[in-house]
Amino acid sequence: MHTVIVLGGGFALLLTCVLLGHAFGGGTPGLATGAKLFIPLWLIGAAINMWIGVRHAGYSATEEFPIFLGIFSVPALVAGLVWWKSS
Repeated sequence: MHTVIVLGGGFALLLTCVLLGHAFGGGTPGLATGAKLFIPLWLIGAAINMWIGVRHAGYSATEEFPIFLGIFSVPALVAGLVWWKSS
């Protein structure tokens, strides 16, 4: 359940970045800017989630890394599609 919540947070952050990019970036080109901004922000967020899993939940980094990859890659792939389609 935690993974679904974190993924929802990732998509909420993506939506926020894309909407802010659209609002301040002059329309459709701003969507690409928002998507490009999202990817490093989400990498940091997914890494923090992994650190919490290792540090506080008691998982090893080996156990947590596949979850990190899934949590990072799904919203990042959607951001890549937004970036590609709006460029």
